[in-house]
Amino acid sequence: MAKVYEFLANGFEEVEALLPVDILRRGGIEIKTVSVTGSEFVTSSHGVTVKADMLFEDADMSDADMLLLPGGLPGATNLNEHEGVRKALAEQDKLGKRIGAICAAPMVLGSLGLLKGRKATCSPGFQQYMDGAEYTAQLFQEDGNIITGEGPAATFPYAYRILSYFVGDEPVKDLQAKMQYAHLMESV
Repeated sequence: MAKVYEFLANGFEEVEALLPVDILRRGGIEIKTVSVTGSEFVTSSHGVTVKADMLFEDADMSDADMLLLPGGLPGATNLNEHEGVRKALAEQDKLGKRIGAICAAPMVLGSLGLLKGRKATCSPGFQQYMDGAEYTAQLFQEDGNIITGEGPAATFPYAYRILSYFVGDEPVKDLQAKMQYAHLMESV
């Protein structure tokens, strides 16, 4: 079974953190939230406190099929300042394993040089922090082993695309129908 780890820092964006967890778990993927705060409890940018599945210090991500970074401020900045997160991302990319970052969080990948020569998206205004990337302004953008997302409204298509990496397109379509996402997109 695929294993995904999502890093949570104080100031994370709720939708961008919790919706991928929800969708991946509904799709049968093992995803663990990893607090980088030194406490199991992490507070979002809008004052919502959640309990992470584990502390960064206790996580062994050597079996990670994917690492995820939610956006939000100062959450993305806090992730960027965490040396353990930076090291884990660099190693994940070196191994050619999947990485996802949404909203402000692609700046972490940019600061590590992981976006050089790649297409990427982010929350408008944060493209200046995606060193060497070709900014596309898409809802989500894939390039190699990295997927980036634009922001809160992009979280549904971003998370469904991530799920498709592990289960394929048909189970994702079924889940989209069950969650009324397909109906929403038909009415737009």
